[in-house]
Amino acid sequence: MKRVLLLFGGRSSEHEVSCLSARSVLAAVDRERYEIVPVGITRDGRWTLTDGVVQPAAGRALPEVADAGPTVALVGGADGARLVEVDERDDTARVLGRIDVAFPVLHGPWGEDGTVQGLLATVGVPYVGADVTASSIGVDKGAMKAAFAARGLPQGPYVSVHRRRWSADPQLVAASLEDQLAYPWFVKPARQGSSIGIGRVADRDGLAAAFEEAYRYDDVAIVEQGFAAPRELEVGVLGNEELAVTAPGEIRPSHEFYDFEAKYLDESELVVPAEVPADVAERIDHLAREAYRAIGCAGMARVDFFLTDAGELLVNEINTIPGFTPNSMFPRLWDAQDLAYPQLVDRLLDLALERG
Repeated sequence: MKRVLLLFGGRSSEHEVSCLSARSVLAAVDRERYEIVPVGITRDGRWTLTDGVVQPAAGRALPEVADAGPTVALVGGADGARLVEVDERDDTARVLGRIDVAFPVLHGPWGEDGTVQGLLATVGVPYVGADVTASSIGVDKGAMKAAFAARGLPQGPYVSVHRRRWSADPQLVAASLEDQLAYPWFVKPARQGSSIGIGRVADRDGLAAAFEEAYRYDDVAIVEQGFAAPRELEVGVLGNEELAVTAPGEIRPSHEFYDFEAKYLDESELVVPAEVPADVAERIDHLAREAYRAIGCAGMARVDFFLTDAGELLVNEINTIPGFTPNSMFPRLWDAQDLAYPQLVDRLLDLALERG
């Protein structure tokens, strides 16, 4: 039986979303094939062994990693990696056993950006999802968009703005943006997901507040041109060399746009499969494969698109560790392809072990 290190929580602002994803994976994994070792990463970065029960604390809407468990660490050994429990009182350690494969469900910085992937690779543990390079490109919207542009993929207009540039001359930045982009704009932290830190800007008066919010999470903000009532379409991708792509699904947000609350707290409508013409679905399939290969992805990804009212199909972004919550599009897309959640987890672990 393979021992699976399930990593969740983490230092990013997507900590709670990661916990929700972990709870779903724990409920779905085949316990006859895999022994799960659930390790939570606290908000300050401590690895702690958990009991696998992921529930919100009293008075909280979303779960988080409790700080009460023993500290653990992953170390490389002569015949494979081991998880060890560290007694911080006397700096001793006790081996808890080998780790055969890791399943990180860490969203955002310090988890989805190649940092954890590098650690796992260093100690020789196969892991679910993209490698260090693809992870770091995928989480950085500026780098991701540059990779898409190099591949010739269609995208909406955007501009990257560093905090220093905005602070030095806000009026000049605003004027420059107005020369390049039509309102409305969406201002986003470059390396952040789950729609955290995003602001919609209808005119120059709203720009300062939007940048202030985005810069809470990153020193670089991406300003994207919005579109009039675009359809938001998504597909799931699985595979290393040979790829499988789902039929597209559609998000119909419960808010003005698909923000954090619309994703995780309120009921947005997810239409699976989306009602799109056959030629649009075929084009989405092709572009999803190209986006996946543009960043060198492996294992899995979710690729997001806009379909404008003029019929233009644009690649929005790629997510190398998509959400695994009950409301997440990625598992629902695969379920519609007759790959239920337990089988999806099996397939991801098989792909990780295949890549080695």
